[in-house]
Amino acid sequence: MISKEQFEKEIDLIIENAIREDVGSGDHSSLACIPAEAKGKAKLLVKDKGILAGVDFALQVFEYVDPNLKIDGLIKDGKAIERGDIAFYVEGSSQSILKAERLVLNAMQRMSAIATKTNIFVRKLEGTNTKILDTRKTTPGIRALEKWAVKIGGGENHRFALYDMVMLKDNHIDFAGGITKAINKTKDYLKANQLDLKIIVEARNLKEIEEILESEGVYRILIDNFNYEDTRQAVKLINGKCLTESSGGITLDTARKYAECGVDYISSGALTHSVYNLDLSLKAI
Repeated sequence: MISKEQFEKEIDLIIENAIREDVGSGDHSSLACIPAEAKGKAKLLVKDKGILAGVDFALQVFEYVDPNLKIDGLIKDGKAIERGDIAFYVEGSSQSILKAERLVLNAMQRMSAIATKTNIFVRKLEGTNTKILDTRKTTPGIRALEKWAVKIGGGENHRFALYDMVMLKDNHIDFAGGITKAINKTKDYLKANQLDLKIIVEARNLKEIEEILESEGVYRILIDNFNYEDTRQAVKLINGKCLTESSGGITLDTARKYAECGVDYISSGALTHSVYNLDLSLKAI
């Protein structure tokens, strides 16, 4: 994953761009009927059940919109929530609260949904040594928020983008002329460009795993679209020489069985691309 500093920069960019997109030249609905000096208070009302995520992000949004807004946090990120709970109160300029409202809700609803789904996977894998990973199958422009939500839900982050880890998948391998050529070319490239990046290589069958193991320096093997028996064989074949990751259409119903095959990680794009927003509202008091 990227550094803490890079991650924080991504969050800053998301806030700046989202406010630009949503507010533009001004929130004319509020400007038209609410005096600039008007003060108000609102609560973040939970209308669903799950894992709360995005409170810390909301604080950053309120700070960006109006540093004078005061927030009274009641429930922290990662905590279980029920319908009727109040996550926080925000107080200050009514215009400022309304300006921040939609971004706060859009982000928290989606982040909470992702954290909730991730947490279900995490609980499904309890008792095994397997961790659940996200992927790059995220909403364009808000990847940092979605990966943040996965962490809040108890999952782990895969690479953030194309630049912070090398992943040699089937198309890379085929275009490069084979697994060994792809790995060797990658090592040469990293050395020539003085890059210290981990290398993950995808395998489509047991024969490809055998070939990957002939090369040094592979951090993790991606065991892609294997059945349970072949996954067990793959883990036995790899025998701790590098980390293992199962992927390819793994669902909540099948995740436990893949974990019991002994893989270190399971990656699932569904954590971020197939969720329904949790119902949250910001209500004036």
